[in-house]
Amino acid sequence: MLEDRDRAALDGTLGPAPRLAMRVIVRVAEAIGARSLLDISGAHIDSYLYHGRSALDFAQRLVDAGAKVSVPTTLNVSSLDLRHPDLYRGDPETAGLARRLTQLYEDMGCRPTWTCAPYQLTDRPGFGQHIAWAESNAIVFANSVLGARTDRYGDFIDICAAITGRAPAAGLHLDANRRGEVVFRLNGISDRLLDTDVVHPILGHLIGGLAGNQVPVIVGLPTGVSEDRLKAIGAGAASSGSVAMFHAVGSTPEAPTLDAALGGRPPLRTIVVGPAELRAARDQLTTATTEGVGAVCVGTPHYSVSEFGRLVELLAGHHVAAGIQFFASTGREVLTEIELRGWADTLRAAGVTIVTDTCTYITPILAEVDGAAMTDSAKWAYYAPGNIGVDVVFGSIEDCVATAVAGRLVRDDSVWANG
Repeated sequence: MLEDRDRAALDGTLGPAPRLAMRVIVRVAEAIGARSLLDISGAHIDSYLYHGRSALDFAQRLVDAGAKVSVPTTLNVSSLDLRHPDLYRGDPETAGLARRLTQLYEDMGCRPTWTCAPYQLTDRPGFGQHIAWAESNAIVFANSVLGARTDRYGDFIDICAAITGRAPAAGLHLDANRRGEVVFRLNGISDRLLDTDVVHPILGHLIGGLAGNQVPVIVGLPTGVSEDRLKAIGAGAASSGSVAMFHAVGSTPEAPTLDAALGGRPPLRTIVVGPAELRAARDQLTTATTEGVGAVCVGTPHYSVSEFGRLVELLAGHHVAAGIQFFASTGREVLTEIELRGWADTLRAAGVTIVTDTCTYITPILAEVDGAAMTDSAKWAYYAPGNIGVDVVFGSIEDCVATAVAGRLVRDDSVWANG
């Protein structure tokens, strides 16, 4: 059911750009069986990442038609670090096209945030707000941790929603589709292991591979899990699977209890996760067959201020060893904050290169790596081998720093000894 304003956009009364954008939104709504559209209060655009000429052509068509976003709209990572262009090691022609694409989206009124973690910005959506976000980890964080409402919006649909201010009333915008479906019950895992950062991306990776696109509910985590740890769960689950929302009982806003997370219904299935399952999931994230390490990459999704604080703490009094490349990716707003605190200079002096606007698993930034690349990110570990052709070693941030300082692989498995 369309409103008068939707019809006005469709018939061209509002101009050629709203007409094109509304045609896309309506066709998507029809394809997924949505009966109406709803208002959104914001958007986050992934179409801005340059994957080929079609992205540029579509954006150019919108700009030529006079397109302007009608709601506050942020931009996902670019194909370039625009602030540190010397880090880019790819084709110059591709870089030029990517720069052109950035300009087109700014011309449409998008905010040049260039981060995959828009939830770390000062302004972020609140509980119950409808938004149209692309970028898998941002989608799962918005739904799960903020309690905002967005479905999975891919390239071109995201910018069309931003222009029209409308989205199909379907998917995770609706109460019925936000109820938990699969329960992951943690069993026999030590409190010590559950209180580490490293267990959370591993848990997310495990959940994504088993849940697919269903809504998981995690039972057995401590209450009040931090945003950074919830971020790691969501990013891992959205990479190995298609998870766009999860509930962590006692930590996420729609899961004060298991019954509330399930919406009063029994789960479709219950999966018990113990130390053995976590160790198996951890080992899946390492593709390297030798112990040589030539790079460390952290910050996927983009590092938060608190994560940088931990990195500064671990590197205190140390320097990255010769022959090891160390990259930490983040958004510009976070970079500004850590510069004000003096942390950015401290990290650079210790041998860390801070990357903004992009991520090292999608952009040719790493020089030739002598050995594998190490990461604390399930998402980076999942995508980097296919995207940039490197072997990966997964470890905790403590392992990453110890390896970088020693110039050889260092992993402390003591926390896994008793599960």
